[in-house]
Amino acid sequence: MIKLVDKYLELNNFLNAKKEFEDLFLSHPNYPSLFAITDSLNTLSIDNIVIKVPKEQLNELPNSFLAIFNNDLVLVDKTESSVVIETEKGKRVTLAIDDFSEGWNGVVLAIEANEAQEEKIVSENPKWLKYGILFLALIVLSSFYNDYKIYDYGLLITSLLGLLISVFIVQEKFGIDNQIVSKLCNINPSTSCESVIKSDNEGANKWFGFSDLPLLFFMTSVLAILIGSTNSFLVGFLSLMALPVIVYSIWVQKFQVKKWCVLCLSISALMIIQGIVWAFESGFRLNFTLTNLFQYLFSLIVVSSLWSVVKPVIEARLKAEESVKNLTKFRRNFTLFEFLSKEITTLEGFDKLEGIHFGNSNATAKISIIISPSCGHCHKAFQEAFELIWKFPEKISLNVLFNINPDNNQNPYKVVVERLLMINNVNQENIVEAISDWHIKKMGLELWLKKWTVDSISMKVNQQIQEQYDWCSQNEFNYTPVKILNTRLYPSEYELSELKYFINDILENNETIERDSLVYM
Repeated sequence: MIKLVDKYLELNNFLNAKKEFEDLFLSHPNYPSLFAITDSLNTLSIDNIVIKVPKEQLNELPNSFLAIFNNDLVLVDKTESSVVIETEKGKRVTLAIDDFSEGWNGVVLAIEANEAQEEKIVSENPKWLKYGILFLALIVLSSFYNDYKIYDYGLLITSLLGLLISVFIVQEKFGIDNQIVSKLCNINPSTSCESVIKSDNEGANKWFGFSDLPLLFFMTSVLAILIGSTNSFLVGFLSLMALPVIVYSIWVQKFQVKKWCVLCLSISALMIIQGIVWAFESGFRLNFTLTNLFQYLFSLIVVSSLWSVVKPVIEARLKAEESVKNLTKFRRNFTLFEFLSKEITTLEGFDKLEGIHFGNSNATAKISIIISPSCGHCHKAFQEAFELIWKFPEKISLNVLFNINPDNNQNPYKVVVERLLMINNVNQENIVEAISDWHIKKMGLELWLKKWTVDSISMKVNQQIQEQYDWCSQNEFNYTPVKILNTRLYPSEYELSELKYFINDILENNETIERDSLVYM
């Protein structure tokens, strides 16, 4: 599903939302359901709709949308006379309108196109470019002290190609997504690299699996040829000697798995080419020396040792990422979130506290944070809450309150609260910049006081500070920040930024409560 939604996001100019969508979708408690897709899109503030429409209204739908076709999610690109569907495996099929309607259940998922033009984020130093430059530099360096011939370069190039394909095979084994490989491996229904590569879970031994062997062979070959050009003959000879392994691989694909692995066949083809080159140039004569054999064994030991260290690190990292996803799914359980939310001891008078308000006052989720200008953790709490209301301006509101003793004139930060509340009462258009300067930009006290001056502190501001301090004292809030969601304490086990996961649950919960209250009226 991820690949289809990613492509649909790209078609609608949400290039920069793809990575965040993947993280949200994979960690969603209801993954991999359609609800998990829509909920993740809602979390990203991407307007979307899932609706079941009559099949005769197909022509009225947008040119591109996601649909359920033969019980699978597909990306639809329709014209007046035909429909092109793309499956999760990257297969594209052109259907007549009637044929599509027959397999389509009428369910459509559509998103509102992004009018703002996003620039595709491109890494400044792509990995393939760095590795490509590294190998090119090694080849140039090796050429200075080696006398390469045409067939030496041929065997080196085929070994480099084999190394690249071997990396793709290992990625497939580890489950690392690669769109190019995915398209190649699912070019038609009879091909599936994943089925073949993962068909043998036993492996060759406890250190290396069969999927590791092409990587070890071609990496060793590249290193050996770079060390000495005459080692290419040994590489070609070993490729020819691997013919029984190639035959066995083809037999497994044909009769056991009954699927073809494009990557495996490419590896086999490259090894056959290397064997033919050796046979053609050597006339089947074993014209390599003990030095060649020693250099090849040295390369094999280096490569094997390196891979035996790197492979466990990769596996551990992938397992850690999977554990994080599972943990995130657990944390995103709304029932757990509600359970950890605690009641406030004394709620009376809370709704009368006048703080600094941001966002929609009728929002579903009302956040109140009680902070202190001298508290370092309060900077983070305010910034997270502020980012939420800018991201969800209609669904979240923020009320900033302060817990500071109005009688403590020794506190040098008391004046910050006084001026913030005064600016909020008199020059409200400046309050965003003023509070951001302090809690987000973390401007120094002297500089901030110099920038934000007021004529005098009103009685209303002093009363606000006193009321907020008294209410905190009643609830024994002798710490900051205090985070409140609607009328309950925000769970201390969660960061405020994680509230985005539960906005739709809170909205649905409030609607249920409202319906129930109407029923019993």
